Order: sequence, then C-alpha cells, then structure tokens
Amino acid sequence: MDVVGLYHNPPEKAVVLCVDEKSQIQALDRSSPVLPMMPGMPERRTHDYLRHGITTLFAAFNIADGTVIGEIHRQHRAVEFKKFLVTIDKTVPDGLDIHLVCDNYGTHKTPAIKAWLGRHPRVRLHFTPTGSSWINQVERWFGFLTDQMIRRGAHKSVQALEKDIRSWIEHWNDDPKPFVWKKTAEEILDSLARYLQRI
Repeated sequence: MDVVGLYHNPPEKAVVLCVDEKSQIQALDRSSPVLPMMPGMPERRTHDYLRHGITTLFAAFNIADGTVIGEIHRQHRAVEFKKFLVTIDKTVPDGLDIHLVCDNYGTHKTPAIKAWLGRHPRVRLHFTPTGSSWINQVERWFGFLTDQMIRRGAHKSVQALEKDIRSWIEHWNDDPKPFVWKKTAEEILDSLARYLQRI
C-alpha cells in the first residue's frame, strides 16, 4: 500500500504530511467544563452547555518530526482546502517534495484541486483506502486535540475556540512528538485485508 510505504520508507528530499480536516468543532460554553477528579472516580463534566457556533481545523502532521501546520476556516469546502494547500506549499522549504496522505473525501479531488496540483508538481496526494482513514496519522493527533483541549474547554464564542486551538498547536509544536509505527508493513496490510474481507 502506498501510504504504508511512505510511513516506513519516506522518500529522500521530501516531507510526508498527513492531512485532514476536523470539521464541525463546536464552541461550547459549559457551566463547569471539567469537574475535579476524586480518587477512583473518572473525570466528569456538567451536562448543560450553550452552543456558540462551529469552526473547521485543517491540519498537516509531519510524520518525521511531529510538527503540525494548522489553519482554521469557518467552512469545509474545496476552496478552503486549496487555501490550505497554498499554506503548506509556502511553509515547506523549497527543494523538498511534498507527499500528502489524505482520505478520499470529494473535496480533495475537485477539478480546482487537480488544476492546482498540476501547477505545483512537488505536491503529491496519496489517498487512504475507503474506510481506512484511521491509517492517517493526523487522526491520532486530532484525538489528542479533542481529549486535551476541546472536550476540557469552555468557549463563549467561535473566536475564543479558534484562539485556543491556535495556542494548543503552538504549544504542541514547542515539543512535537512523531508517532512511531510498531507494526511491520506486512502486519498492517494483513490487518487491513482481514477488515476488507469482513466488510
């Protein structure tokens, strides 16, 4: 599989970024976001909240060093994805090819995106198989963001939520942590084959 090969044997003079969008992030104002934990008790939150709108985070996770390029947009369309591609292209130093691991979402395959890619040959998309977005490492990073910041926070506005997301990314990039694949390519492919047989 193309994606597993990129993880295990990234090309020279290139950067591999796992890219995806976390859409519909809600700015929730809870009366008490996280209640203090008592010994032996799980973390709890109050059930009451007010919704103040939503936002979308576009993120690119660097598999080599764990750094993240992030960009926030209020909508989740090909227009915003193209803007994020421009940001990635400007951020990655010249002289490096850019390999982007992403899912098969239609936004990633529109004629406008294909035309942009045609004008930027150093950027190449590698799609995860349908139903296998879990193999995209940025999904694990979204899990950290959700568990450590979004679920624990209270935000009285979308702007406050977006500010906290940007701060969280900056803090992450101060001490980034790449993810280490423990399984061999064969073990991953066997697991994927078993899953595909079931579905």
